[in-house]
Amino acid sequence: MNEDFAENRNISIPSYFYISGFSGIPHVRYYYIFLFFVYIITVLGNSCLMFVIIIDRNLHTPKYIAVFNLSLTDICESTAVIPQLLDTFLFGNQLIPYGLCLCNMFSVFVSISAQSLTLAVLSFDRFIAICLPLRYHMIVTRRSMLVIIGVTWAVALFMIITATIFISRLSFCRVIVIINTFYCDHGPIYRSACSNNFPSYVINNLNPIVILGFPVFFIIFSYTCIAVTLFRITTPQDRQRATKTCTAHLTLVAIFYVPITFTYALSSIINTNTRIINLSLTSALPPMLNPIIYTFMTEEFMVSVKRLLKRRIIFPSRK
Repeated sequence: MNEDFAENRNISIPSYFYISGFSGIPHVRYYYIFLFFVYIITVLGNSCLMFVIIIDRNLHTPKYIAVFNLSLTDICESTAVIPQLLDTFLFGNQLIPYGLCLCNMFSVFVSISAQSLTLAVLSFDRFIAICLPLRYHMIVTRRSMLVIIGVTWAVALFMIITATIFISRLSFCRVIVIINTFYCDHGPIYRSACSNNFPSYVINNLNPIVILGFPVFFIIFSYTCIAVTLFRITTPQDRQRATKTCTAHLTLVAIFYVPITFTYALSSIINTNTRIINLSLTSALPPMLNPIIYTFMTEEFMVSVKRLLKRRIIFPSRK
């Protein structure tokens, strides 16, 4: 028996995964430094957004419960991806222990899954608010929104826990398994196994449908109904007001789904370096832009910020 493997019920567990990352790109350290500043802005921006929502009672609404959860998932995703990426490549720790690698995979995918499902929840909120305005306060309450948010986290956790369990049942034929990406990605890991990986293959194809496909379909359906409703609104002012409430969310949807969709759709024809750049930016930029978009594109949030500044809650005066 090879003593470098942990043997458990005929399962050969490698000691390490080697994250290969970029190859042949000069001055790539500057890109990692750029991601570090993106991470700082992400944490500060989303923390401020969450702080304002907590402080201002006027924002204790179902919509902003979902926005608060989106900021939470943004911080979780950035924290799962960027610090590990910097430690791996900027400080040269590309050998990641087996258990730590699975933990990294779990945290990244749970955060991304929760973020995707939360965007669908926000589209549901806008759908009810515009298409069924008279029933909005009966259907979308703080309690119902908390239940919906809880269900999204439960679905995300169930899907990723299942994927992690099946990964942990795979055998690997090498002491060090090389992964051609920038983090512990599910696909490259299960494809590196030398045992039957069919369950992981099924999960690898099923999870994107549940986590990305269904939310995108629901968002498209919601905004199709919203568009039809807006065309029926005769007053230009009402139509403009309703459109403004959707602009911020549509922008968030675009910056999250469009890059990741194109990256996976064209994965067979783009090289590894391009794929890593696209996926790393997809993981880093949307969480940074979300609080900026909600600050400058949502009028009611700007009103709340100005109200808090005027009341000197955030920056109290010294006596």
